[in-house]
Amino acid sequence: MLGVIGGSGFYSFFGDDARSVRLDTPYGAPSAPITMGTVGEHEVAFLPRHGVNHEFSPHSVPYRANMWALRALGVRRIFGPCAVGSLTPQYGPGATVVPDQLVDRTTGRPDTYFDSGGIHVGFADPYCPSLRAAASGLPGVVDGGTMVVIQGPRFSTRAESQWFASQGFTLINMTGYPEAVLARELEMCYAAIALVTDLDAGIDANSAVRAVDVFAEFQRNLVPFRKLVHEAIENLDDE
Repeated sequence: MLGVIGGSGFYSFFGDDARSVRLDTPYGAPSAPITMGTVGEHEVAFLPRHGVNHEFSPHSVPYRANMWALRALGVRRIFGPCAVGSLTPQYGPGATVVPDQLVDRTTGRPDTYFDSGGIHVGFADPYCPSLRAAASGLPGVVDGGTMVVIQGPRFSTRAESQWFASQGFTLINMTGYPEAVLARELEMCYAAIALVTDLDAGIDANSAVRAVDVFAEFQRNLVPFRKLVHEAIENLDDE
């Protein structure tokens, strides 16, 4: 089964024929009930990362519960659509990027299921190549990039933004970690699909990032972005 975890502004995925599943986990309840439906030949489970009414900020999302719940339902492959800022003028608002690397700059988030024992997890390549290929092969989608994940809920200062850009990072986000590594620990394939909503503060000297503008830009692009995720799912085989 496939899973989709919707980001800011991405709170639904199916029509009225979807069924809702409520469940608990050893890590509490997930962000919202999981809705089940089909895309092409694939059964898909959808979970809004921030809750149905955006009641969870990036640092308070119950990531471990979310990933555990999807795994318990039978999900083995996950697309993680998300809103991102751009750290390069090359990618303006409305661009879609499938990153191939991430950098973790979060603090204090529970980011493992292995709270005891001598366990180490390989994470050199954080995203699944077959999922990435299904999305990055679509028209207009940018293949590759490094997404730096910050703690939030605040946006970066101009100095921080310029520092991230100077390191060669191309995207900035608040939710991509620990989602990806938790998927790895649960042996689920995972890939992010990033929709650029703004140029980050250090890149656009004439403005600063505001949440209201981010949400507005995401809403302007939501219909084609949701369609793109559907097409990426349809590109996948049944393996």
